Amino acid sequence: MKSEKLYTRVVLTRNQLILCLVFCLLNLVSYAQVTSEVDTTKIRIGEQIDYKIKVEADSTALVVFPEGQTFMPLEAVEASDVDTIKKDAKVLLSRVYKLTQFDSGAYTIPRQKIIIGDKPFFTDSLKVEVNTIEVDTTKQKLYDIKPIIEVDKSGSNWWLWLLGILIAIALVAFLLYWFIWRQKPLTEEEEIALLPPYDRAKLALKKLDESQYLIRSEIKDYYSELTLVIRKYLDEKVYDRSLESTTDELISRLQLLKEGNQFPFTKETIHNLETILKRADLVKFAKSAPDVALIEMDRATIEKEVESVKACLPEPTEEEKLLDQQYKEAQERKKKRRKIILTVAISLFLIIATYVGFGLKYGFGYVKDTVLGNESKELLEGEWVESAYGFPPVYIETPQVLKRMPDSLPNELKDKFERTIFAFGGEHKNISIAIITTKAVKVENQPKQEDIEKNVAQSIDQILSEWESKNVQNIITKGEQYITPNAVEGIKTYGYADFPIPNSGDTLKGEYAIFSFATNDAIMHVTLIWSKDDVYVAEIIDRIIGSIELKSDEQANAEQEAQN
Repeated sequence: MKSEKLYTRVVLTRNQLILCLVFCLLNLVSYAQVTSEVDTTKIRIGEQIDYKIKVEADSTALVVFPEGQTFMPLEAVEASDVDTIKKDAKVLLSRVYKLTQFDSGAYTIPRQKIIIGDKPFFTDSLKVEVNTIEVDTTKQKLYDIKPIIEVDKSGSNWWLWLLGILIAIALVAFLLYWFIWRQKPLTEEEEIALLPPYDRAKLALKKLDESQYLIRSEIKDYYSELTLVIRKYLDEKVYDRSLESTTDELISRLQLLKEGNQFPFTKETIHNLETILKRADLVKFAKSAPDVALIEMDRATIEKEVESVKACLPEPTEEEKLLDQQYKEAQERKKKRRKIILTVAISLFLIIATYVGFGLKYGFGYVKDTVLGNESKELLEGEWVESAYGFPPVYIETPQVLKRMPDSLPNELKDKFERTIFAFGGEHKNISIAIITTKAVKVENQPKQEDIEKNVAQSIDQILSEWESKNVQNIITKGEQYITPNAVEGIKTYGYADFPIPNSGDTLKGEYAIFSFATNDAIMHVTLIWSKDDVYVAEIIDRIIGSIELKSDEQANAEQEAQN
């Protein structure tokens, strides 16, 4: 029995040693160490602290350092890249964060979470003092606080848009003038077309003399041009079908006009024209080839008969001259009307094409509001203002500066509470913004969390009651917890209601949201009311809500202590 007990003890001892050895090996494998340090614990307002986190871990482990604003109440200005040093089977990692604070007081850098593999590790919290800059009042004079003054709004880039529009209009106007309204220089054919028929006939004969038809023995082409000169002249001044008539038809018509005493042609003129036209027909259709002397004689005869026809033409009467002048004026008016119609059509096309192009890219409603103007759109795209209102301060970004409004707190409560109201929206019926801060003048005992929550709920009910007293109807209310971007908790009360529009009998079917926050001695409400049918106002509200920030109780207390 003793030997069995001894054997059992030996086996247990051996198993325990093996387990201890395994745990030691596991600890060696998963070994990790995290430390943190700062280069200084005392700075002045605006100076920076180098906060360094060091991690020693296995080379195969994944290490995740803190990111973003995890150092509140201090603000992370910059984070360096991770510095890595290999040491045997381990790595030494380090990262430096530059932190700052712009309010004096004593602050605590919270513990930072570093994940190594699947396990979280935490650094120690560190105390930091932020001191004000001492001013030597014996050398630096002190002055009273200057009163609030109106500041002119800084200029925008609207003039660039105006300049671009003017340049585009000028370019279109220049193109219209250049291609439509400009008096273009006449071509040679247009200048010839404006000449009287007689001058055109003389000029055509001159050009025929300068041609190379006879030199190249192109008799057919020469006679075609020669007879075309006399036919055109007769077509315009004597018989309007001279060009398409045959030789016999044309001569018969001229003979009839002579016999009817309409044109006093001589027998010689009709005979000469008949002879030349029939000879030309033989040249063109029977391949006849007269000699050069006969051709030159026919050329001289045609010129002579042009003169004879001109002499036979009667002088135009005053009535004919007037009709001709009226015809020219009518043609000018028609030409001008055509230019106007073309200009208007091109302008309308460019306007419609521009509207459709921008509408397809940005939306037709957006383009319409840009051209015709929209108050909500101008607020959204204008220069926004980021500021703090009240104390404890509410940091918010708004389209315009909120104006301080008169306090309506009853006289019997003014000894106990201070209330400040900043608002905007009286002149803009589609949006209303108000920040109401109610602060206790003196707090004797530290309030309980339950009492603070009760006071916040009562203040929200009071706001809704005031709305009902001002004829706000159909109020639908919902509530939920709300956390600001800088991690301050509050309550969001929101819903729908019919709000009366000042100075009118109309109502605004709108939405509202009340963001309520509380400290030990103050309650802050950010109240937003807006039209649910205005897309630009909806974007404004989203941007405003995303900018709401407050200081936590710790930050507010530290600031209060620094001021005291």
